[in-house]
Amino acid sequence: MGVHKDIENIEDITLLVNSFYGRIREHELLGPIFNGVIQNRWPEHLEKMYRFWQTVLLEDHTYFGSPFPPHAKLPVAKEHFDAWLETWRATLHEHFTGPKADEAQWRGEKMAAMFLYKIEYYRDSTATSLI
Repeated sequence: MGVHKDIENIEDITLLVNSFYGRIREHELLGPIFNGVIQNRWPEHLEKMYRFWQTVLLEDHTYFGSPFPPHAKLPVAKEHFDAWLETWRATLHEHFTGPKADEAQWRGEKMAAMFLYKIEYYRDSTATSLI
């Protein structure tokens, strides 16, 4: 493999998102969950992910909304987030290297930890979800 470049533009974001979710859809643990929830709405989901990562990494504000609520009631646990992160890191390292790629990895890790915490909190408590 040649020298990788950093994440610089929407084309890079598109490559990252498409590569990552291509792997997720085939993943034995994660594929059935994602495919079951998203079904035939993959183009819409991918478009949303392009906008999310474009906003987060390139500071080009195209994503509006809150990323957590659609995930609140998913039947997932730590093993799913570990698999998600492993796939995220592998996809990043396959295509990119540099400060933005490092930031993407860091943000993915923080997001996974926060989502897992919130999902477990709402599942394990009698608290009424605020979403």
